[in-house]
Amino acid sequence: MDDDILDEAYQRLHRTGPEFEGWLSNHGPMAVEALVRHGHGARVHRWLDDYLRRLDELPRGLRPIDDWRAALGDPKRAGDWLAHFDRELRDRPWRGVLGDWWPRLLPGIAAGATHGVIRVGHAVRVLRTDGENPQRLAELGQALGYWAARWQPVPGAGPLTGRSDVPAALAAVPRIPAQTGGIRDRLGRLPDLPGWSGAATALRPPADPAGAERTLTELVHGAGLDYLRFGHGNPVMLVHAVTAPTAVLRTLPALDPALWAPSVAAAWSATAAVTSVYAPPAPAPAPAVPAGGPAEVFARAARHGDAHVVKLADAVLEAHAATGDARVLAAAGYAGQLI
Repeated sequence: MDDDILDEAYQRLHRTGPEFEGWLSNHGPMAVEALVRHGHGARVHRWLDDYLRRLDELPRGLRPIDDWRAALGDPKRAGDWLAHFDRELRDRPWRGVLGDWWPRLLPGIAAGATHGVIRVGHAVRVLRTDGENPQRLAELGQALGYWAARWQPVPGAGPLTGRSDVPAALAAVPRIPAQTGGIRDRLGRLPDLPGWSGAATALRPPADPAGAERTLTELVHGAGLDYLRFGHGNPVMLVHAVTAPTAVLRTLPALDPALWAPSVAAAWSATAAVTSVYAPPAPAPAPAVPAGGPAEVFARAARHGDAHVVKLADAVLEAHAATGDARVLAAAGYAGQLI
């Protein structure tokens, strides 16, 4: 990975806020990390030249975070949360900060249409695999701050109590009848949806940390295959049914194993909720997608340039590496056709 390009990109992006145009998530840090990781760093700064024009400035803080529980989920405190985590990560090791805050933030996994946890997953991958420096620590701080500011639970989520494996649980997710409005409005309809309370916890709980990792891998794989069947319903938002559990899977090795089971439950709730509120009830015929190995799949996504296409390609490459199932790679090409 070209570390210099990524760190320079982070420096440029950290002058901007986590959202723009009111509530749209800043995908820049996630997309550039994926581009650099897969050997397309040469595209990053030109891509950023265009993307940065859309973004807002870094939000200003109002006052320090004293009662963190009261400030969770308050987007007006975004600047305060960013400053809070910047200070924490200057003063303490990043794994300690993550370990303290992960269980506090995890119940609000729907934050920013799951972009809070997704951005954290990208930041943690860099720190775990490529080492730490001020730019990478700052990125983790901005990711955690965004998650805290937009913290939002999935209605009905809780510990897993079901007996279903991943394919059966995904197949049984009910759909809200009125798939209109933004994600906050749609999630608000879940408590009244027949079958949702059971679906939200239907997955079989993992028996041990190895089982948690295996279940998350199966969830990413299953959601990737489902994108080929249902992605036409909402091509952008259904990407997050894949990328949210991918982010949790990437973060597991940096966490105490005691947090792995609740992490699986939260990831399942995110994928199930996104599926319920955006996927159509009936699948489409199998799409015709160009064949190719992992490198070509990602190269096509990089040439496409949309951040969601890039991030989905990044996620399904990991699913393919873990499962050996080449079918899942087609999800990235399908997203490129739809978006």
